[in-house]
Amino acid sequence: MANKPRNRRGAGPAQSGASGRPAPAPAGAAPAGAAPASRAPAGTAELTAPPAAEKATYPGQGLGLPERGPGSVASMPRRILALFIDWLLSMLIAYWLTHSQFWTIVVFAIEVYVLTATTGFTVGKRLVGIRTIRTNGGLVGFRWALVRTAILLTVIPPLLTDRDLRGLHDRASDTIVVRL
Repeated sequence: MANKPRNRRGAGPAQSGASGRPAPAPAGAAPAGAAPASRAPAGTAELTAPPAAEKATYPGQGLGLPERGPGSVASMPRRILALFIDWLLSMLIAYWLTHSQFWTIVVFAIEVYVLTATTGFTVGKRLVGIRTIRTNGGLVGFRWALVRTAILLTVIPPLLTDRDLRGLHDRASDTIVVRL
């Protein structure tokens, strides 16, 4: 069965009025059965999509991470929950040590810096099952944890994420947060 041209609604052959004949081709279109032109007319841009293999369909694909399960990119709700747990813990420690909540940011910064540098996860991250690693799979280390923590404390850059859900603090320190 030959492919018949369809009208705009996709129902039946395209017809011109009541005559039952096929609709004429638009001006400048190649006749039926002719090969399409190899170049776009002068003055028009020809857009082509990149090959499908180059497009990442899920966060972390470009870094070689799995789509789901252990080693996949951690979701934003998990990260935010870990942040709240760490902040609450920092508030409790600051109040216990100083009887004031004004030291919470200092306790939070120390916790995030030391634990991220040495283990890759804070208390909150461990509880929700996520970890910070370098993109090559190694530990973050003290130098990059310092960079990451300093940018994290500015609040807004971590919210500006790329397609792999890496905030500015992750991109600056070449890290990514993954599931355990």
